[in-house]
Amino acid sequence: MSDLALEELSAIAAIYCGENECEVLEVSETEGISFRIQISAKGPLGTDILLKLLFHLPIGYPSSLPNISVSSEQLTRTQCAAVKRRLLEEAKRHFSQPMVHELILWIQQNLKHAVEQAETSVCSGESTLSTDGPEEDGVWIALLRLDHMRAKGKYVKTVEKWCADLKLTGRLMFMGKMILILLQGDRRSIKEYLLLQKTSKVDVDSSGKKCKEKMISVLSETKAQAAHRRFQAFEVKEYSTLGELQNEFKAAGLAELFSEFVLARLK
Repeated sequence: MSDLALEELSAIAAIYCGENECEVLEVSETEGISFRIQISAKGPLGTDILLKLLFHLPIGYPSSLPNISVSSEQLTRTQCAAVKRRLLEEAKRHFSQPMVHELILWIQQNLKHAVEQAETSVCSGESTLSTDGPEEDGVWIALLRLDHMRAKGKYVKTVEKWCADLKLTGRLMFMGKMILILLQGDRRSIKEYLLLQKTSKVDVDSSGKKCKEKMISVLSETKAQAAHRRFQAFEVKEYSTLGELQNEFKAAGLAELFSEFVLARLK
């Protein structure tokens, strides 16, 4: 982790020191730095828009660009995607220099234009949803396994909210001590979900203190095939037998995932 990244985090925390303005999620020698910034900016018609910006600074930052996630209850998913795309474009102009504060100031000054550009692109039939290559397009499926949930009620509500915000469908599945999360959606949204899952304090430790999820396994991440049924929503379900759980996978055309990644870990 570079000294520049640590110095920038210290400066950001000092500048955005109001209630809920800055939340440091992770500082790791191996994973980098993750933090969430909450700001207000002028949107279309001069309305105040509350933006939540999640930054992940990789080990090589600032010689590597940051990962950025954008969310807002006042903007559509298309608009948030357009804001993220513009931020990443702006980040390239500051390559190899500490840039987070510059990006925050830039979006506060240019949010209205970014949102209006998204609306113009939609009206003209252009897509602002993805800058991924062809191999990233379409629906993807990810199967995750959690080791435990101590604060189950809060944890479940958090997972449901993330999936709703990211337009992901699927299942949160409980069977005995087994906890699985099956996600369907575009790959960018799945990546953002994983970033949230790994950097947010979603559970509590044995002493009751809030903690991050450190015991998550990504069992599979693959592009959906024609035989795979689309889930219409994200649901929380509990199963009393292995057969019931297996039938859920079969009904979705995912019997191979169950055999390869679930049964294999029960043997």
